Amino acid sequence: MSQTATINPAPSTTVVSVLGAASLCHLLNDLMQALLPATYPIFQDEFGLSFAQVGLLTFVYQITASLFQPFIGLYTDRHPLPYSLPVGMASSLAGLLTLAYAPNFTVLLVGGILLGLGSAIFHPESSRIARLASGGRHGLAQSVFQVGGNFGSALGPLAAAFIVLPRGQTGLAWFALAALTGIAILTALGRWYERNGHAKKPSSTAPARHPNLSRGQVSKAMTILIALLFSKYIYLASFTSYYIFFMMERFGLSTQTAQVYQFVFFAAVAAGTVAGGPIGDRLGRKVVIWVSILGVLPFTLLLPYAGLTLTAVLSVVIGFVMSSAFPAIVVYGQELMPGRVGMVSGLFFGFIFGIGGIGAALLGILADHTSIAFVFRVCAFLPIIGVLAAFLPSTRELKAA
Repeated sequence: MSQTATINPAPSTTVVSVLGAASLCHLLNDLMQALLPATYPIFQDEFGLSFAQVGLLTFVYQITASLFQPFIGLYTDRHPLPYSLPVGMASSLAGLLTLAYAPNFTVLLVGGILLGLGSAIFHPESSRIARLASGGRHGLAQSVFQVGGNFGSALGPLAAAFIVLPRGQTGLAWFALAALTGIAILTALGRWYERNGHAKKPSSTAPARHPNLSRGQVSKAMTILIALLFSKYIYLASFTSYYIFFMMERFGLSTQTAQVYQFVFFAAVAAGTVAGGPIGDRLGRKVVIWVSILGVLPFTLLLPYAGLTLTAVLSVVIGFVMSSAFPAIVVYGQELMPGRVGMVSGLFFGFIFGIGGIGAALLGILADHTSIAFVFRVCAFLPIIGVLAAFLPSTRELKAA
């Protein structure tokens, strides 16, 4: 009997242990990834980097992840690779150690590439595992999976402030322990993936798009989703790479104090991610997408002119509301193309890495020629693109298959 006859169904109940393990590994992965931007002030002091070089380092790291993720996801849709996950974590480990002992800016770029490759391998397959373990509660599963990554990103600035900063650049090597832990857990997840029959090659007749929508409707919807991700992640690039510098420049904060404020923002992002998936399951993903992108516009416009306390409050509101969109966007895209779960996950994760990297590089150049404050004033208008959500197919159309 051929192994390609059917698509292996997801379990009918949520496999909490698998979902929790995937989320924990996402935390460890994104913690290591978040250490790169969180330690930019250290690299800037050590190597005398300009903002343009800081942006280039972000660009190299994120464009590597961007270029590889969709292709890895598309390949694993057709040829599942359950043990690719620990390989991806090993690449991140190599990148972290390279950054810890880099003697110059060129070697920093090599470390960034290795980190980006690790994320490119990790995200498509781990997102697929979350969906397989969801028991049909796809929004909830994506939120649980995503919140691990968000907490990892939130912990990055704190880890840099209290572990790396006192020890300098080589303090990054301490986080090799996190990578080794991740490799062990991901190996066990690969074993679950294989033993439960999910590693079989799917049917060649698996539907590439939703049966109720035409190819043109799916293409239009995917284009809108990518435009919304463009708005969201160019704006978030300003926070990821330059919020520390913004707080230091505008309010005269120390590096360590500014990193604590960045942690507060990332913690709000994590909380919003938890909320976004279940709300999308209940009220519809289109509603969540619409509100979370366009709804932050008044707050982004106010933030560059606010005082310290109000800036912190606004950053929490922006992080919480805006982050609720991503789980909804990922699941919405997977529903548009049910036979291409890995490709959709890789495309979206890859796109946000790529556009984040390009955005960081361009914003760094803009900051060198103007100021960090000007960068935040310009980026404040990006949520206007959220009006495009009105043209997405309704959730009812997606459920009526």
